[in-house]
Amino acid sequence: MTQWEAFINFLTYLGVSIPILILGVVVFAVTTPYPEFQLLKEASQMDDASKVAAGKAAAYDLSGKILGLTIVLASAILSSQNLVDFIIWGVIGVVFQVLVFYLFHLITPFSVIKEIPKGNVPVAIFSSRISLISSLILAASIYY
Repeated sequence: MTQWEAFINFLTYLGVSIPILILGVVVFAVTTPYPEFQLLKEASQMDDASKVAAGKAAAYDLSGKILGLTIVLASAILSSQNLVDFIIWGVIGVVFQVLVFYLFHLITPFSVIKEIPKGNVPVAIFSSRISLISSLILAASIYY
């Protein structure tokens, strides 16, 4: 492969992976019953401690989800045979990351969906780590 072909390949995979990542974030934003981006925006109101805490919790949770999606997409890029293969595994990764979030919500003795908007930062950190842990398992499963 020439340098030019490698550069075109880089641009192609980058140009496809970013929209898949954005799609994953949008899917999370739409499927979770709390408004992550609104909580982040409202956290700038430093005079309201509950909004700041809710914003921190949303930031931890959402950033864990985004990192998880990124790990899965990176594995899909590394293991795909072609662009279509990557797109398929990328979308499957997004779907499974969302499913893991809801499975996590179902098996915990507390409601993740209620705790994050209330500003429960430890729950949000735990949720973000579950996203990262599950993404590593998904990434290895895709790669294998």
